[in-house]
Amino acid sequence: MNNVTIIEHPLVQHKISLLRDINTGSKEFRELVSETAMLMCYEATRDLPLKTVEVQTPLAIAKTKVISGRKLAFVPILRAGLGMVDGAVQLVPAAKIGHVGIFRDPETKNAVQYYCKLPFDIAERDVIITDIMLATGGTAVKTIEILKNAGAKNIKMMCIITCPEGIEAVHKAYPDVEIYCGAVDEKLDEKLYIVPGMGDAGDRIFGTK
Repeated sequence: MNNVTIIEHPLVQHKISLLRDINTGSKEFRELVSETAMLMCYEATRDLPLKTVEVQTPLAIAKTKVISGRKLAFVPILRAGLGMVDGAVQLVPAAKIGHVGIFRDPETKNAVQYYCKLPFDIAERDVIITDIMLATGGTAVKTIEILKNAGAKNIKMMCIITCPEGIEAVHKAYPDVEIYCGAVDEKLDEKLYIVPGMGDAGDRIFGTK
């Protein structure tokens, strides 16, 4: 699949198996989501540019590398996407964080925006959208639209589980957006849940059902 990276690292795959388990409680679920996001962020930031600098070590001058010229922002889609932010920020503590609130209308199935707060310099930052599940793709497409209208140019999507329908929806609207995921599941069911998936990630992470 073009512009889709499945992160097959054993630690990621192991944690996804635990996330899928119906017996995993909210506390452990939250911890696993954060840990998985940190590992996935390692891959999603692999293309950050570097520059050579000189650093004084206790013994001599070392020519070594630091990240150069690119600033990051994480934008979780409320509410489940919040669970991935702490893990990602542990890797990139200087990143700024925006928030986009979108819900899927139960009747029309359309994505409806109810909240948006982005860093003032979002147009100058590479953006990584976080959401645990990329299902129909409706909320992701709406979020990308919001970010592009705000001036963001380089946008990635980081989700733990997705499906062919979600990938197709995002890339039909925005083929330039790279998707990083831990698994591509079989399909959506009649209620638009990913199968086999992990159930409602928002309810599981916050213990609301």
